[in-house]
Amino acid sequence: MSKKALAILMRARMRPNDPSKLALSPLSNEVKQMLSNSQGNQSSANVERHASEDGNGKLNKQRSFEVVRESMHSAISMNKTEVLDSVLNDFSEGYFSLSFENRRQLLLTLAKEYDLNRTQVRELIKQYLGLQLPTGNETQSGGVEDEGFLSTFYRIEKNLRHSLKPVYEILFERLNTHPGGLKFLTILRADILSILAEENIASLRALDSYLKEKLSTWLSPAALELHQITWDDPASLLEKIVAYEAVHPISNLIDLKRRLGVGRRCFGYFHSAMPGEPLIFIEVALLKNVAQTIQEVLWDHPPIPESEATCALFYSISSTQPGLAGINLGKFLIKRVITLVKRDMPNISVFATLSPIPGFMQWLLSKLASQSKLAEAEDVSCSSADRSGLTFYENVLEPEEERALVDSSGDLAAGKNGMEIMLNLLTSTSHEWTNSAKLLSALEQPLMRLCARYLLQEKKRGKALDSVANFHLQNGAMVQRINWMADRSEKGLCQSAGIMVNYVYRPEKIEEYAQSYFSTGHIHSSYDVRRYIQPLTENESSTD
Repeated sequence: MSKKALAILMRARMRPNDPSKLALSPLSNEVKQMLSNSQGNQSSANVERHASEDGNGKLNKQRSFEVVRESMHSAISMNKTEVLDSVLNDFSEGYFSLSFENRRQLLLTLAKEYDLNRTQVRELIKQYLGLQLPTGNETQSGGVEDEGFLSTFYRIEKNLRHSLKPVYEILFERLNTHPGGLKFLTILRADILSILAEENIASLRALDSYLKEKLSTWLSPAALELHQITWDDPASLLEKIVAYEAVHPISNLIDLKRRLGVGRRCFGYFHSAMPGEPLIFIEVALLKNVAQTIQEVLWDHPPIPESEATCALFYSISSTQPGLAGINLGKFLIKRVITLVKRDMPNISVFATLSPIPGFMQWLLSKLASQSKLAEAEDVSCSSADRSGLTFYENVLEPEEERALVDSSGDLAAGKNGMEIMLNLLTSTSHEWTNSAKLLSALEQPLMRLCARYLLQEKKRGKALDSVANFHLQNGAMVQRINWMADRSEKGLCQSAGIMVNYVYRPEKIEEYAQSYFSTGHIHSSYDVRRYIQPLTENESSTD
């Protein structure tokens, strides 16, 4: 084993096995360790001593919090540039020393005590509303008196713009230009998001919105570098790819080398303020045709000669920084990669994805459970005809689908009707239905039909309910095909009953599709997908 391979392996072993743990707040593991260390067998003789130590510990923690709070105030209010770097270092180091509860308290202090001055804003608005608006002729005359008249407007508008900036903007701006400050700001926002996931605090949400807007500006495409990640990159970078891969975990070094080898590409966005740290990366397979299963991408098929490839398949895209949630770097990354691949490989004409459908099973199981309870509560019979009169009742299965399920279930799943049988089959932790040819055949039609309905018709605020679907659709893709048993992994079966979807990016249509989805929520799709939920009309073509 090479030194590089050994270094990657050793570091990867020290990382959490579950990549989702990387999204936890930076001190979560430390807090757990502190809690576990504080638990233990205490003899009655030591109770008083431990109580004294706990009291001192609380006092030290409080002192520590006050020190960090003071360093934060200094970082905002200090004007001496020669010592500002030292103050910012003290603040960032002090912040990392705090428990998560103290971080929460500090962030609330920042959000509330360093907000904008609303008294000043109200006064300026009163002044502005008290001014006499110039008429059209006065504004066009351009005389000296007119300029003097308008200068009052300009002055108040300038003051108003300044007063609408919260004081904590100073901290963000200074950290952004400080070495390591951008990374620190992403950690800060990750903590803010962790708090907001538990509590809806208006002042903290405003703080998050402002910081998100700042990060979006600082991480604009013009400020990012697109880099092709290869096996020749430093071990520290490759180790991050292994750790942050969020869609299809990298199982070993051979798997990693395959994903960076012939017939494969990996591209990442980097920022100069965070060297060696990918903000987001995408994995690409060069294929003859659009893949229908993840198995053929990751394991089954050796790579073809790159000169024979006609399709660039995006099969994994992973964001590495929890603090950048909601900032759509992936949109720009996909467009840049398409442009780069088209330039370097003219033989590639199709740009597609093989994507998971993470919300499908959650939506389907919820619907099956609610409808089964409704049917039981109303004490209806098993016949679809008898149930059709219920206001809120919906049998998600067609009659022939229900009959096929009842006939095929055997001893694997009991139930009063097809929906209950399907619910019991899909909630089985052993996924026994995947080993039965009869059940696979019986489940394929209803699951594919319901999946098409979920992707094309189930929406939230006018946009696709599924998060991955919404991501690709807002980036200008279309839903091309859904694939049965495309991911037989535990994760794939739990998320979407093994179904995956191909989204296709047509370079000449990306902007058009993105705009129509943004403005009206229209989802462009092929007939291969639409046929599951609607018949083909006379004038409808085979593609959208």
